[in-house]
Amino acid sequence: MHSASKTQGQVHARSISDAAKSIGIGRSTLYELISANAIRAFKVGKRTLIAESELQRFVAERTGFAA
Repeated sequence: MHSASKTQGQVHARSISDAAKSIGIGRSTLYELISANAIRAFKVGKRTLIAESELQRFVAERTGFAA
């Protein structure tokens, strides 16, 4: 796993590949969602990362479950 930050086994940010896998979509779809501002991403150097809380928010909104 290429996670940006871990605290006691907990992931705080994910790479594009890891984020896409974690929510069951492809990288291209994830980039489209980022471009459409449906998912917020941030850059650290050349890497694009997505906060785990952002992925949880996105999934919760689409499934009707509160995060």
